[in-house]
Amino acid sequence: MRDIIILGIESSCDDTAASVLRNRYVLSSVVADQEVHRKFGGVVPELASRAHQQNIIPVVDGALREAGCSIGDLSAVAFTRGPGLLGSLLVGTSFAKGMALASGIPLIEVNHLQAHILVHFIKENDREGKEPDFPFICLLVSGGHTELVIVRNHLNMKVTGRTIDDAAGEAFDKCAKIMGISYPGGPLVDSIAANGNPGRFSFARPKADGYNFSYSGLKTSFLYFIRDNIRNDPDFINNNKSDLCASLQKTIIDLLLEKLALLSQDTGIREIALAGGVSANSALRAGVRALAKKYDWNVFIPEVKYTTDNAAMIAVAGYYKYLKGEFTELDVSPAARLRY
Repeated sequence: MRDIIILGIESSCDDTAASVLRNRYVLSSVVADQEVHRKFGGVVPELASRAHQQNIIPVVDGALREAGCSIGDLSAVAFTRGPGLLGSLLVGTSFAKGMALASGIPLIEVNHLQAHILVHFIKENDREGKEPDFPFICLLVSGGHTELVIVRNHLNMKVTGRTIDDAAGEAFDKCAKIMGISYPGGPLVDSIAANGNPGRFSFARPKADGYNFSYSGLKTSFLYFIRDNIRNDPDFINNNKSDLCASLQKTIIDLLLEKLALLSQDTGIREIALAGGVSANSALRAGVRALAKKYDWNVFIPEVKYTTDNAAMIAVAGYYKYLKGEFTELDVSPAARLRY
């Protein structure tokens, strides 16, 4: 059987990424991030789309060179159709369409969130990692999304719970900004929390029906808590930053773990996976491992390099779609709110 070589292109937010996979094995993975957003405390959509235009040709060229491939070697080009920032998605979509048209290779659209889940099926030549058996539950947590997904096969996924307002990653970043921590705040909160007492402070724990999540109330609670304490002690944040970060992190993670455990108990599914940028959080990883011992779960946690946006996940999703013959027409348009 001829090798299936997929070029993946990811441009949903502020990272321009390209990756080449041969039969699920990573040959290359190149990412260009955008430092310009740090001084604004968050991603500026217009600046992001302009940076994608500058980065996409050298990133794709770099991925092909690193993989030792030419365009003629490719079986298909896969790209992120959505969800994401429309301007950013448009750059990746247009580039992939142009490449497919010019080279005569199939075009494959990929849902960004499904791709995050499929990182568990990426292979690398220097390791043979274990893969979850179907069905499994995936807790997908990022700056823009918080979902519980039952995965029945590589392309059959059902969202059973999602945030009704703000995502967990957004709660990390917004609360970090309140404390004067630079963007992106989530990784810095995790680092600072390592030296703090997670039981020192208490914040609101918003409730949501079923397996859904809510974080808006937590952000408001945190804001008012900081405001009230600064009145009595102007240096309250600096004097208590480690404990604040640890207590905030514990609250955010506990809400995630409670719903994850509930869904596992209700469905009887003990194959549990994490995905998304927040899955790099040390407290979340430790919490899931602790629950694995308690409930006899088989847990799958991605390497940190595959938690954030990358194109290897787009390529592996494209691989499974290629096997099914699920190709995309050239009149496809990006979709900022694409669901699955």
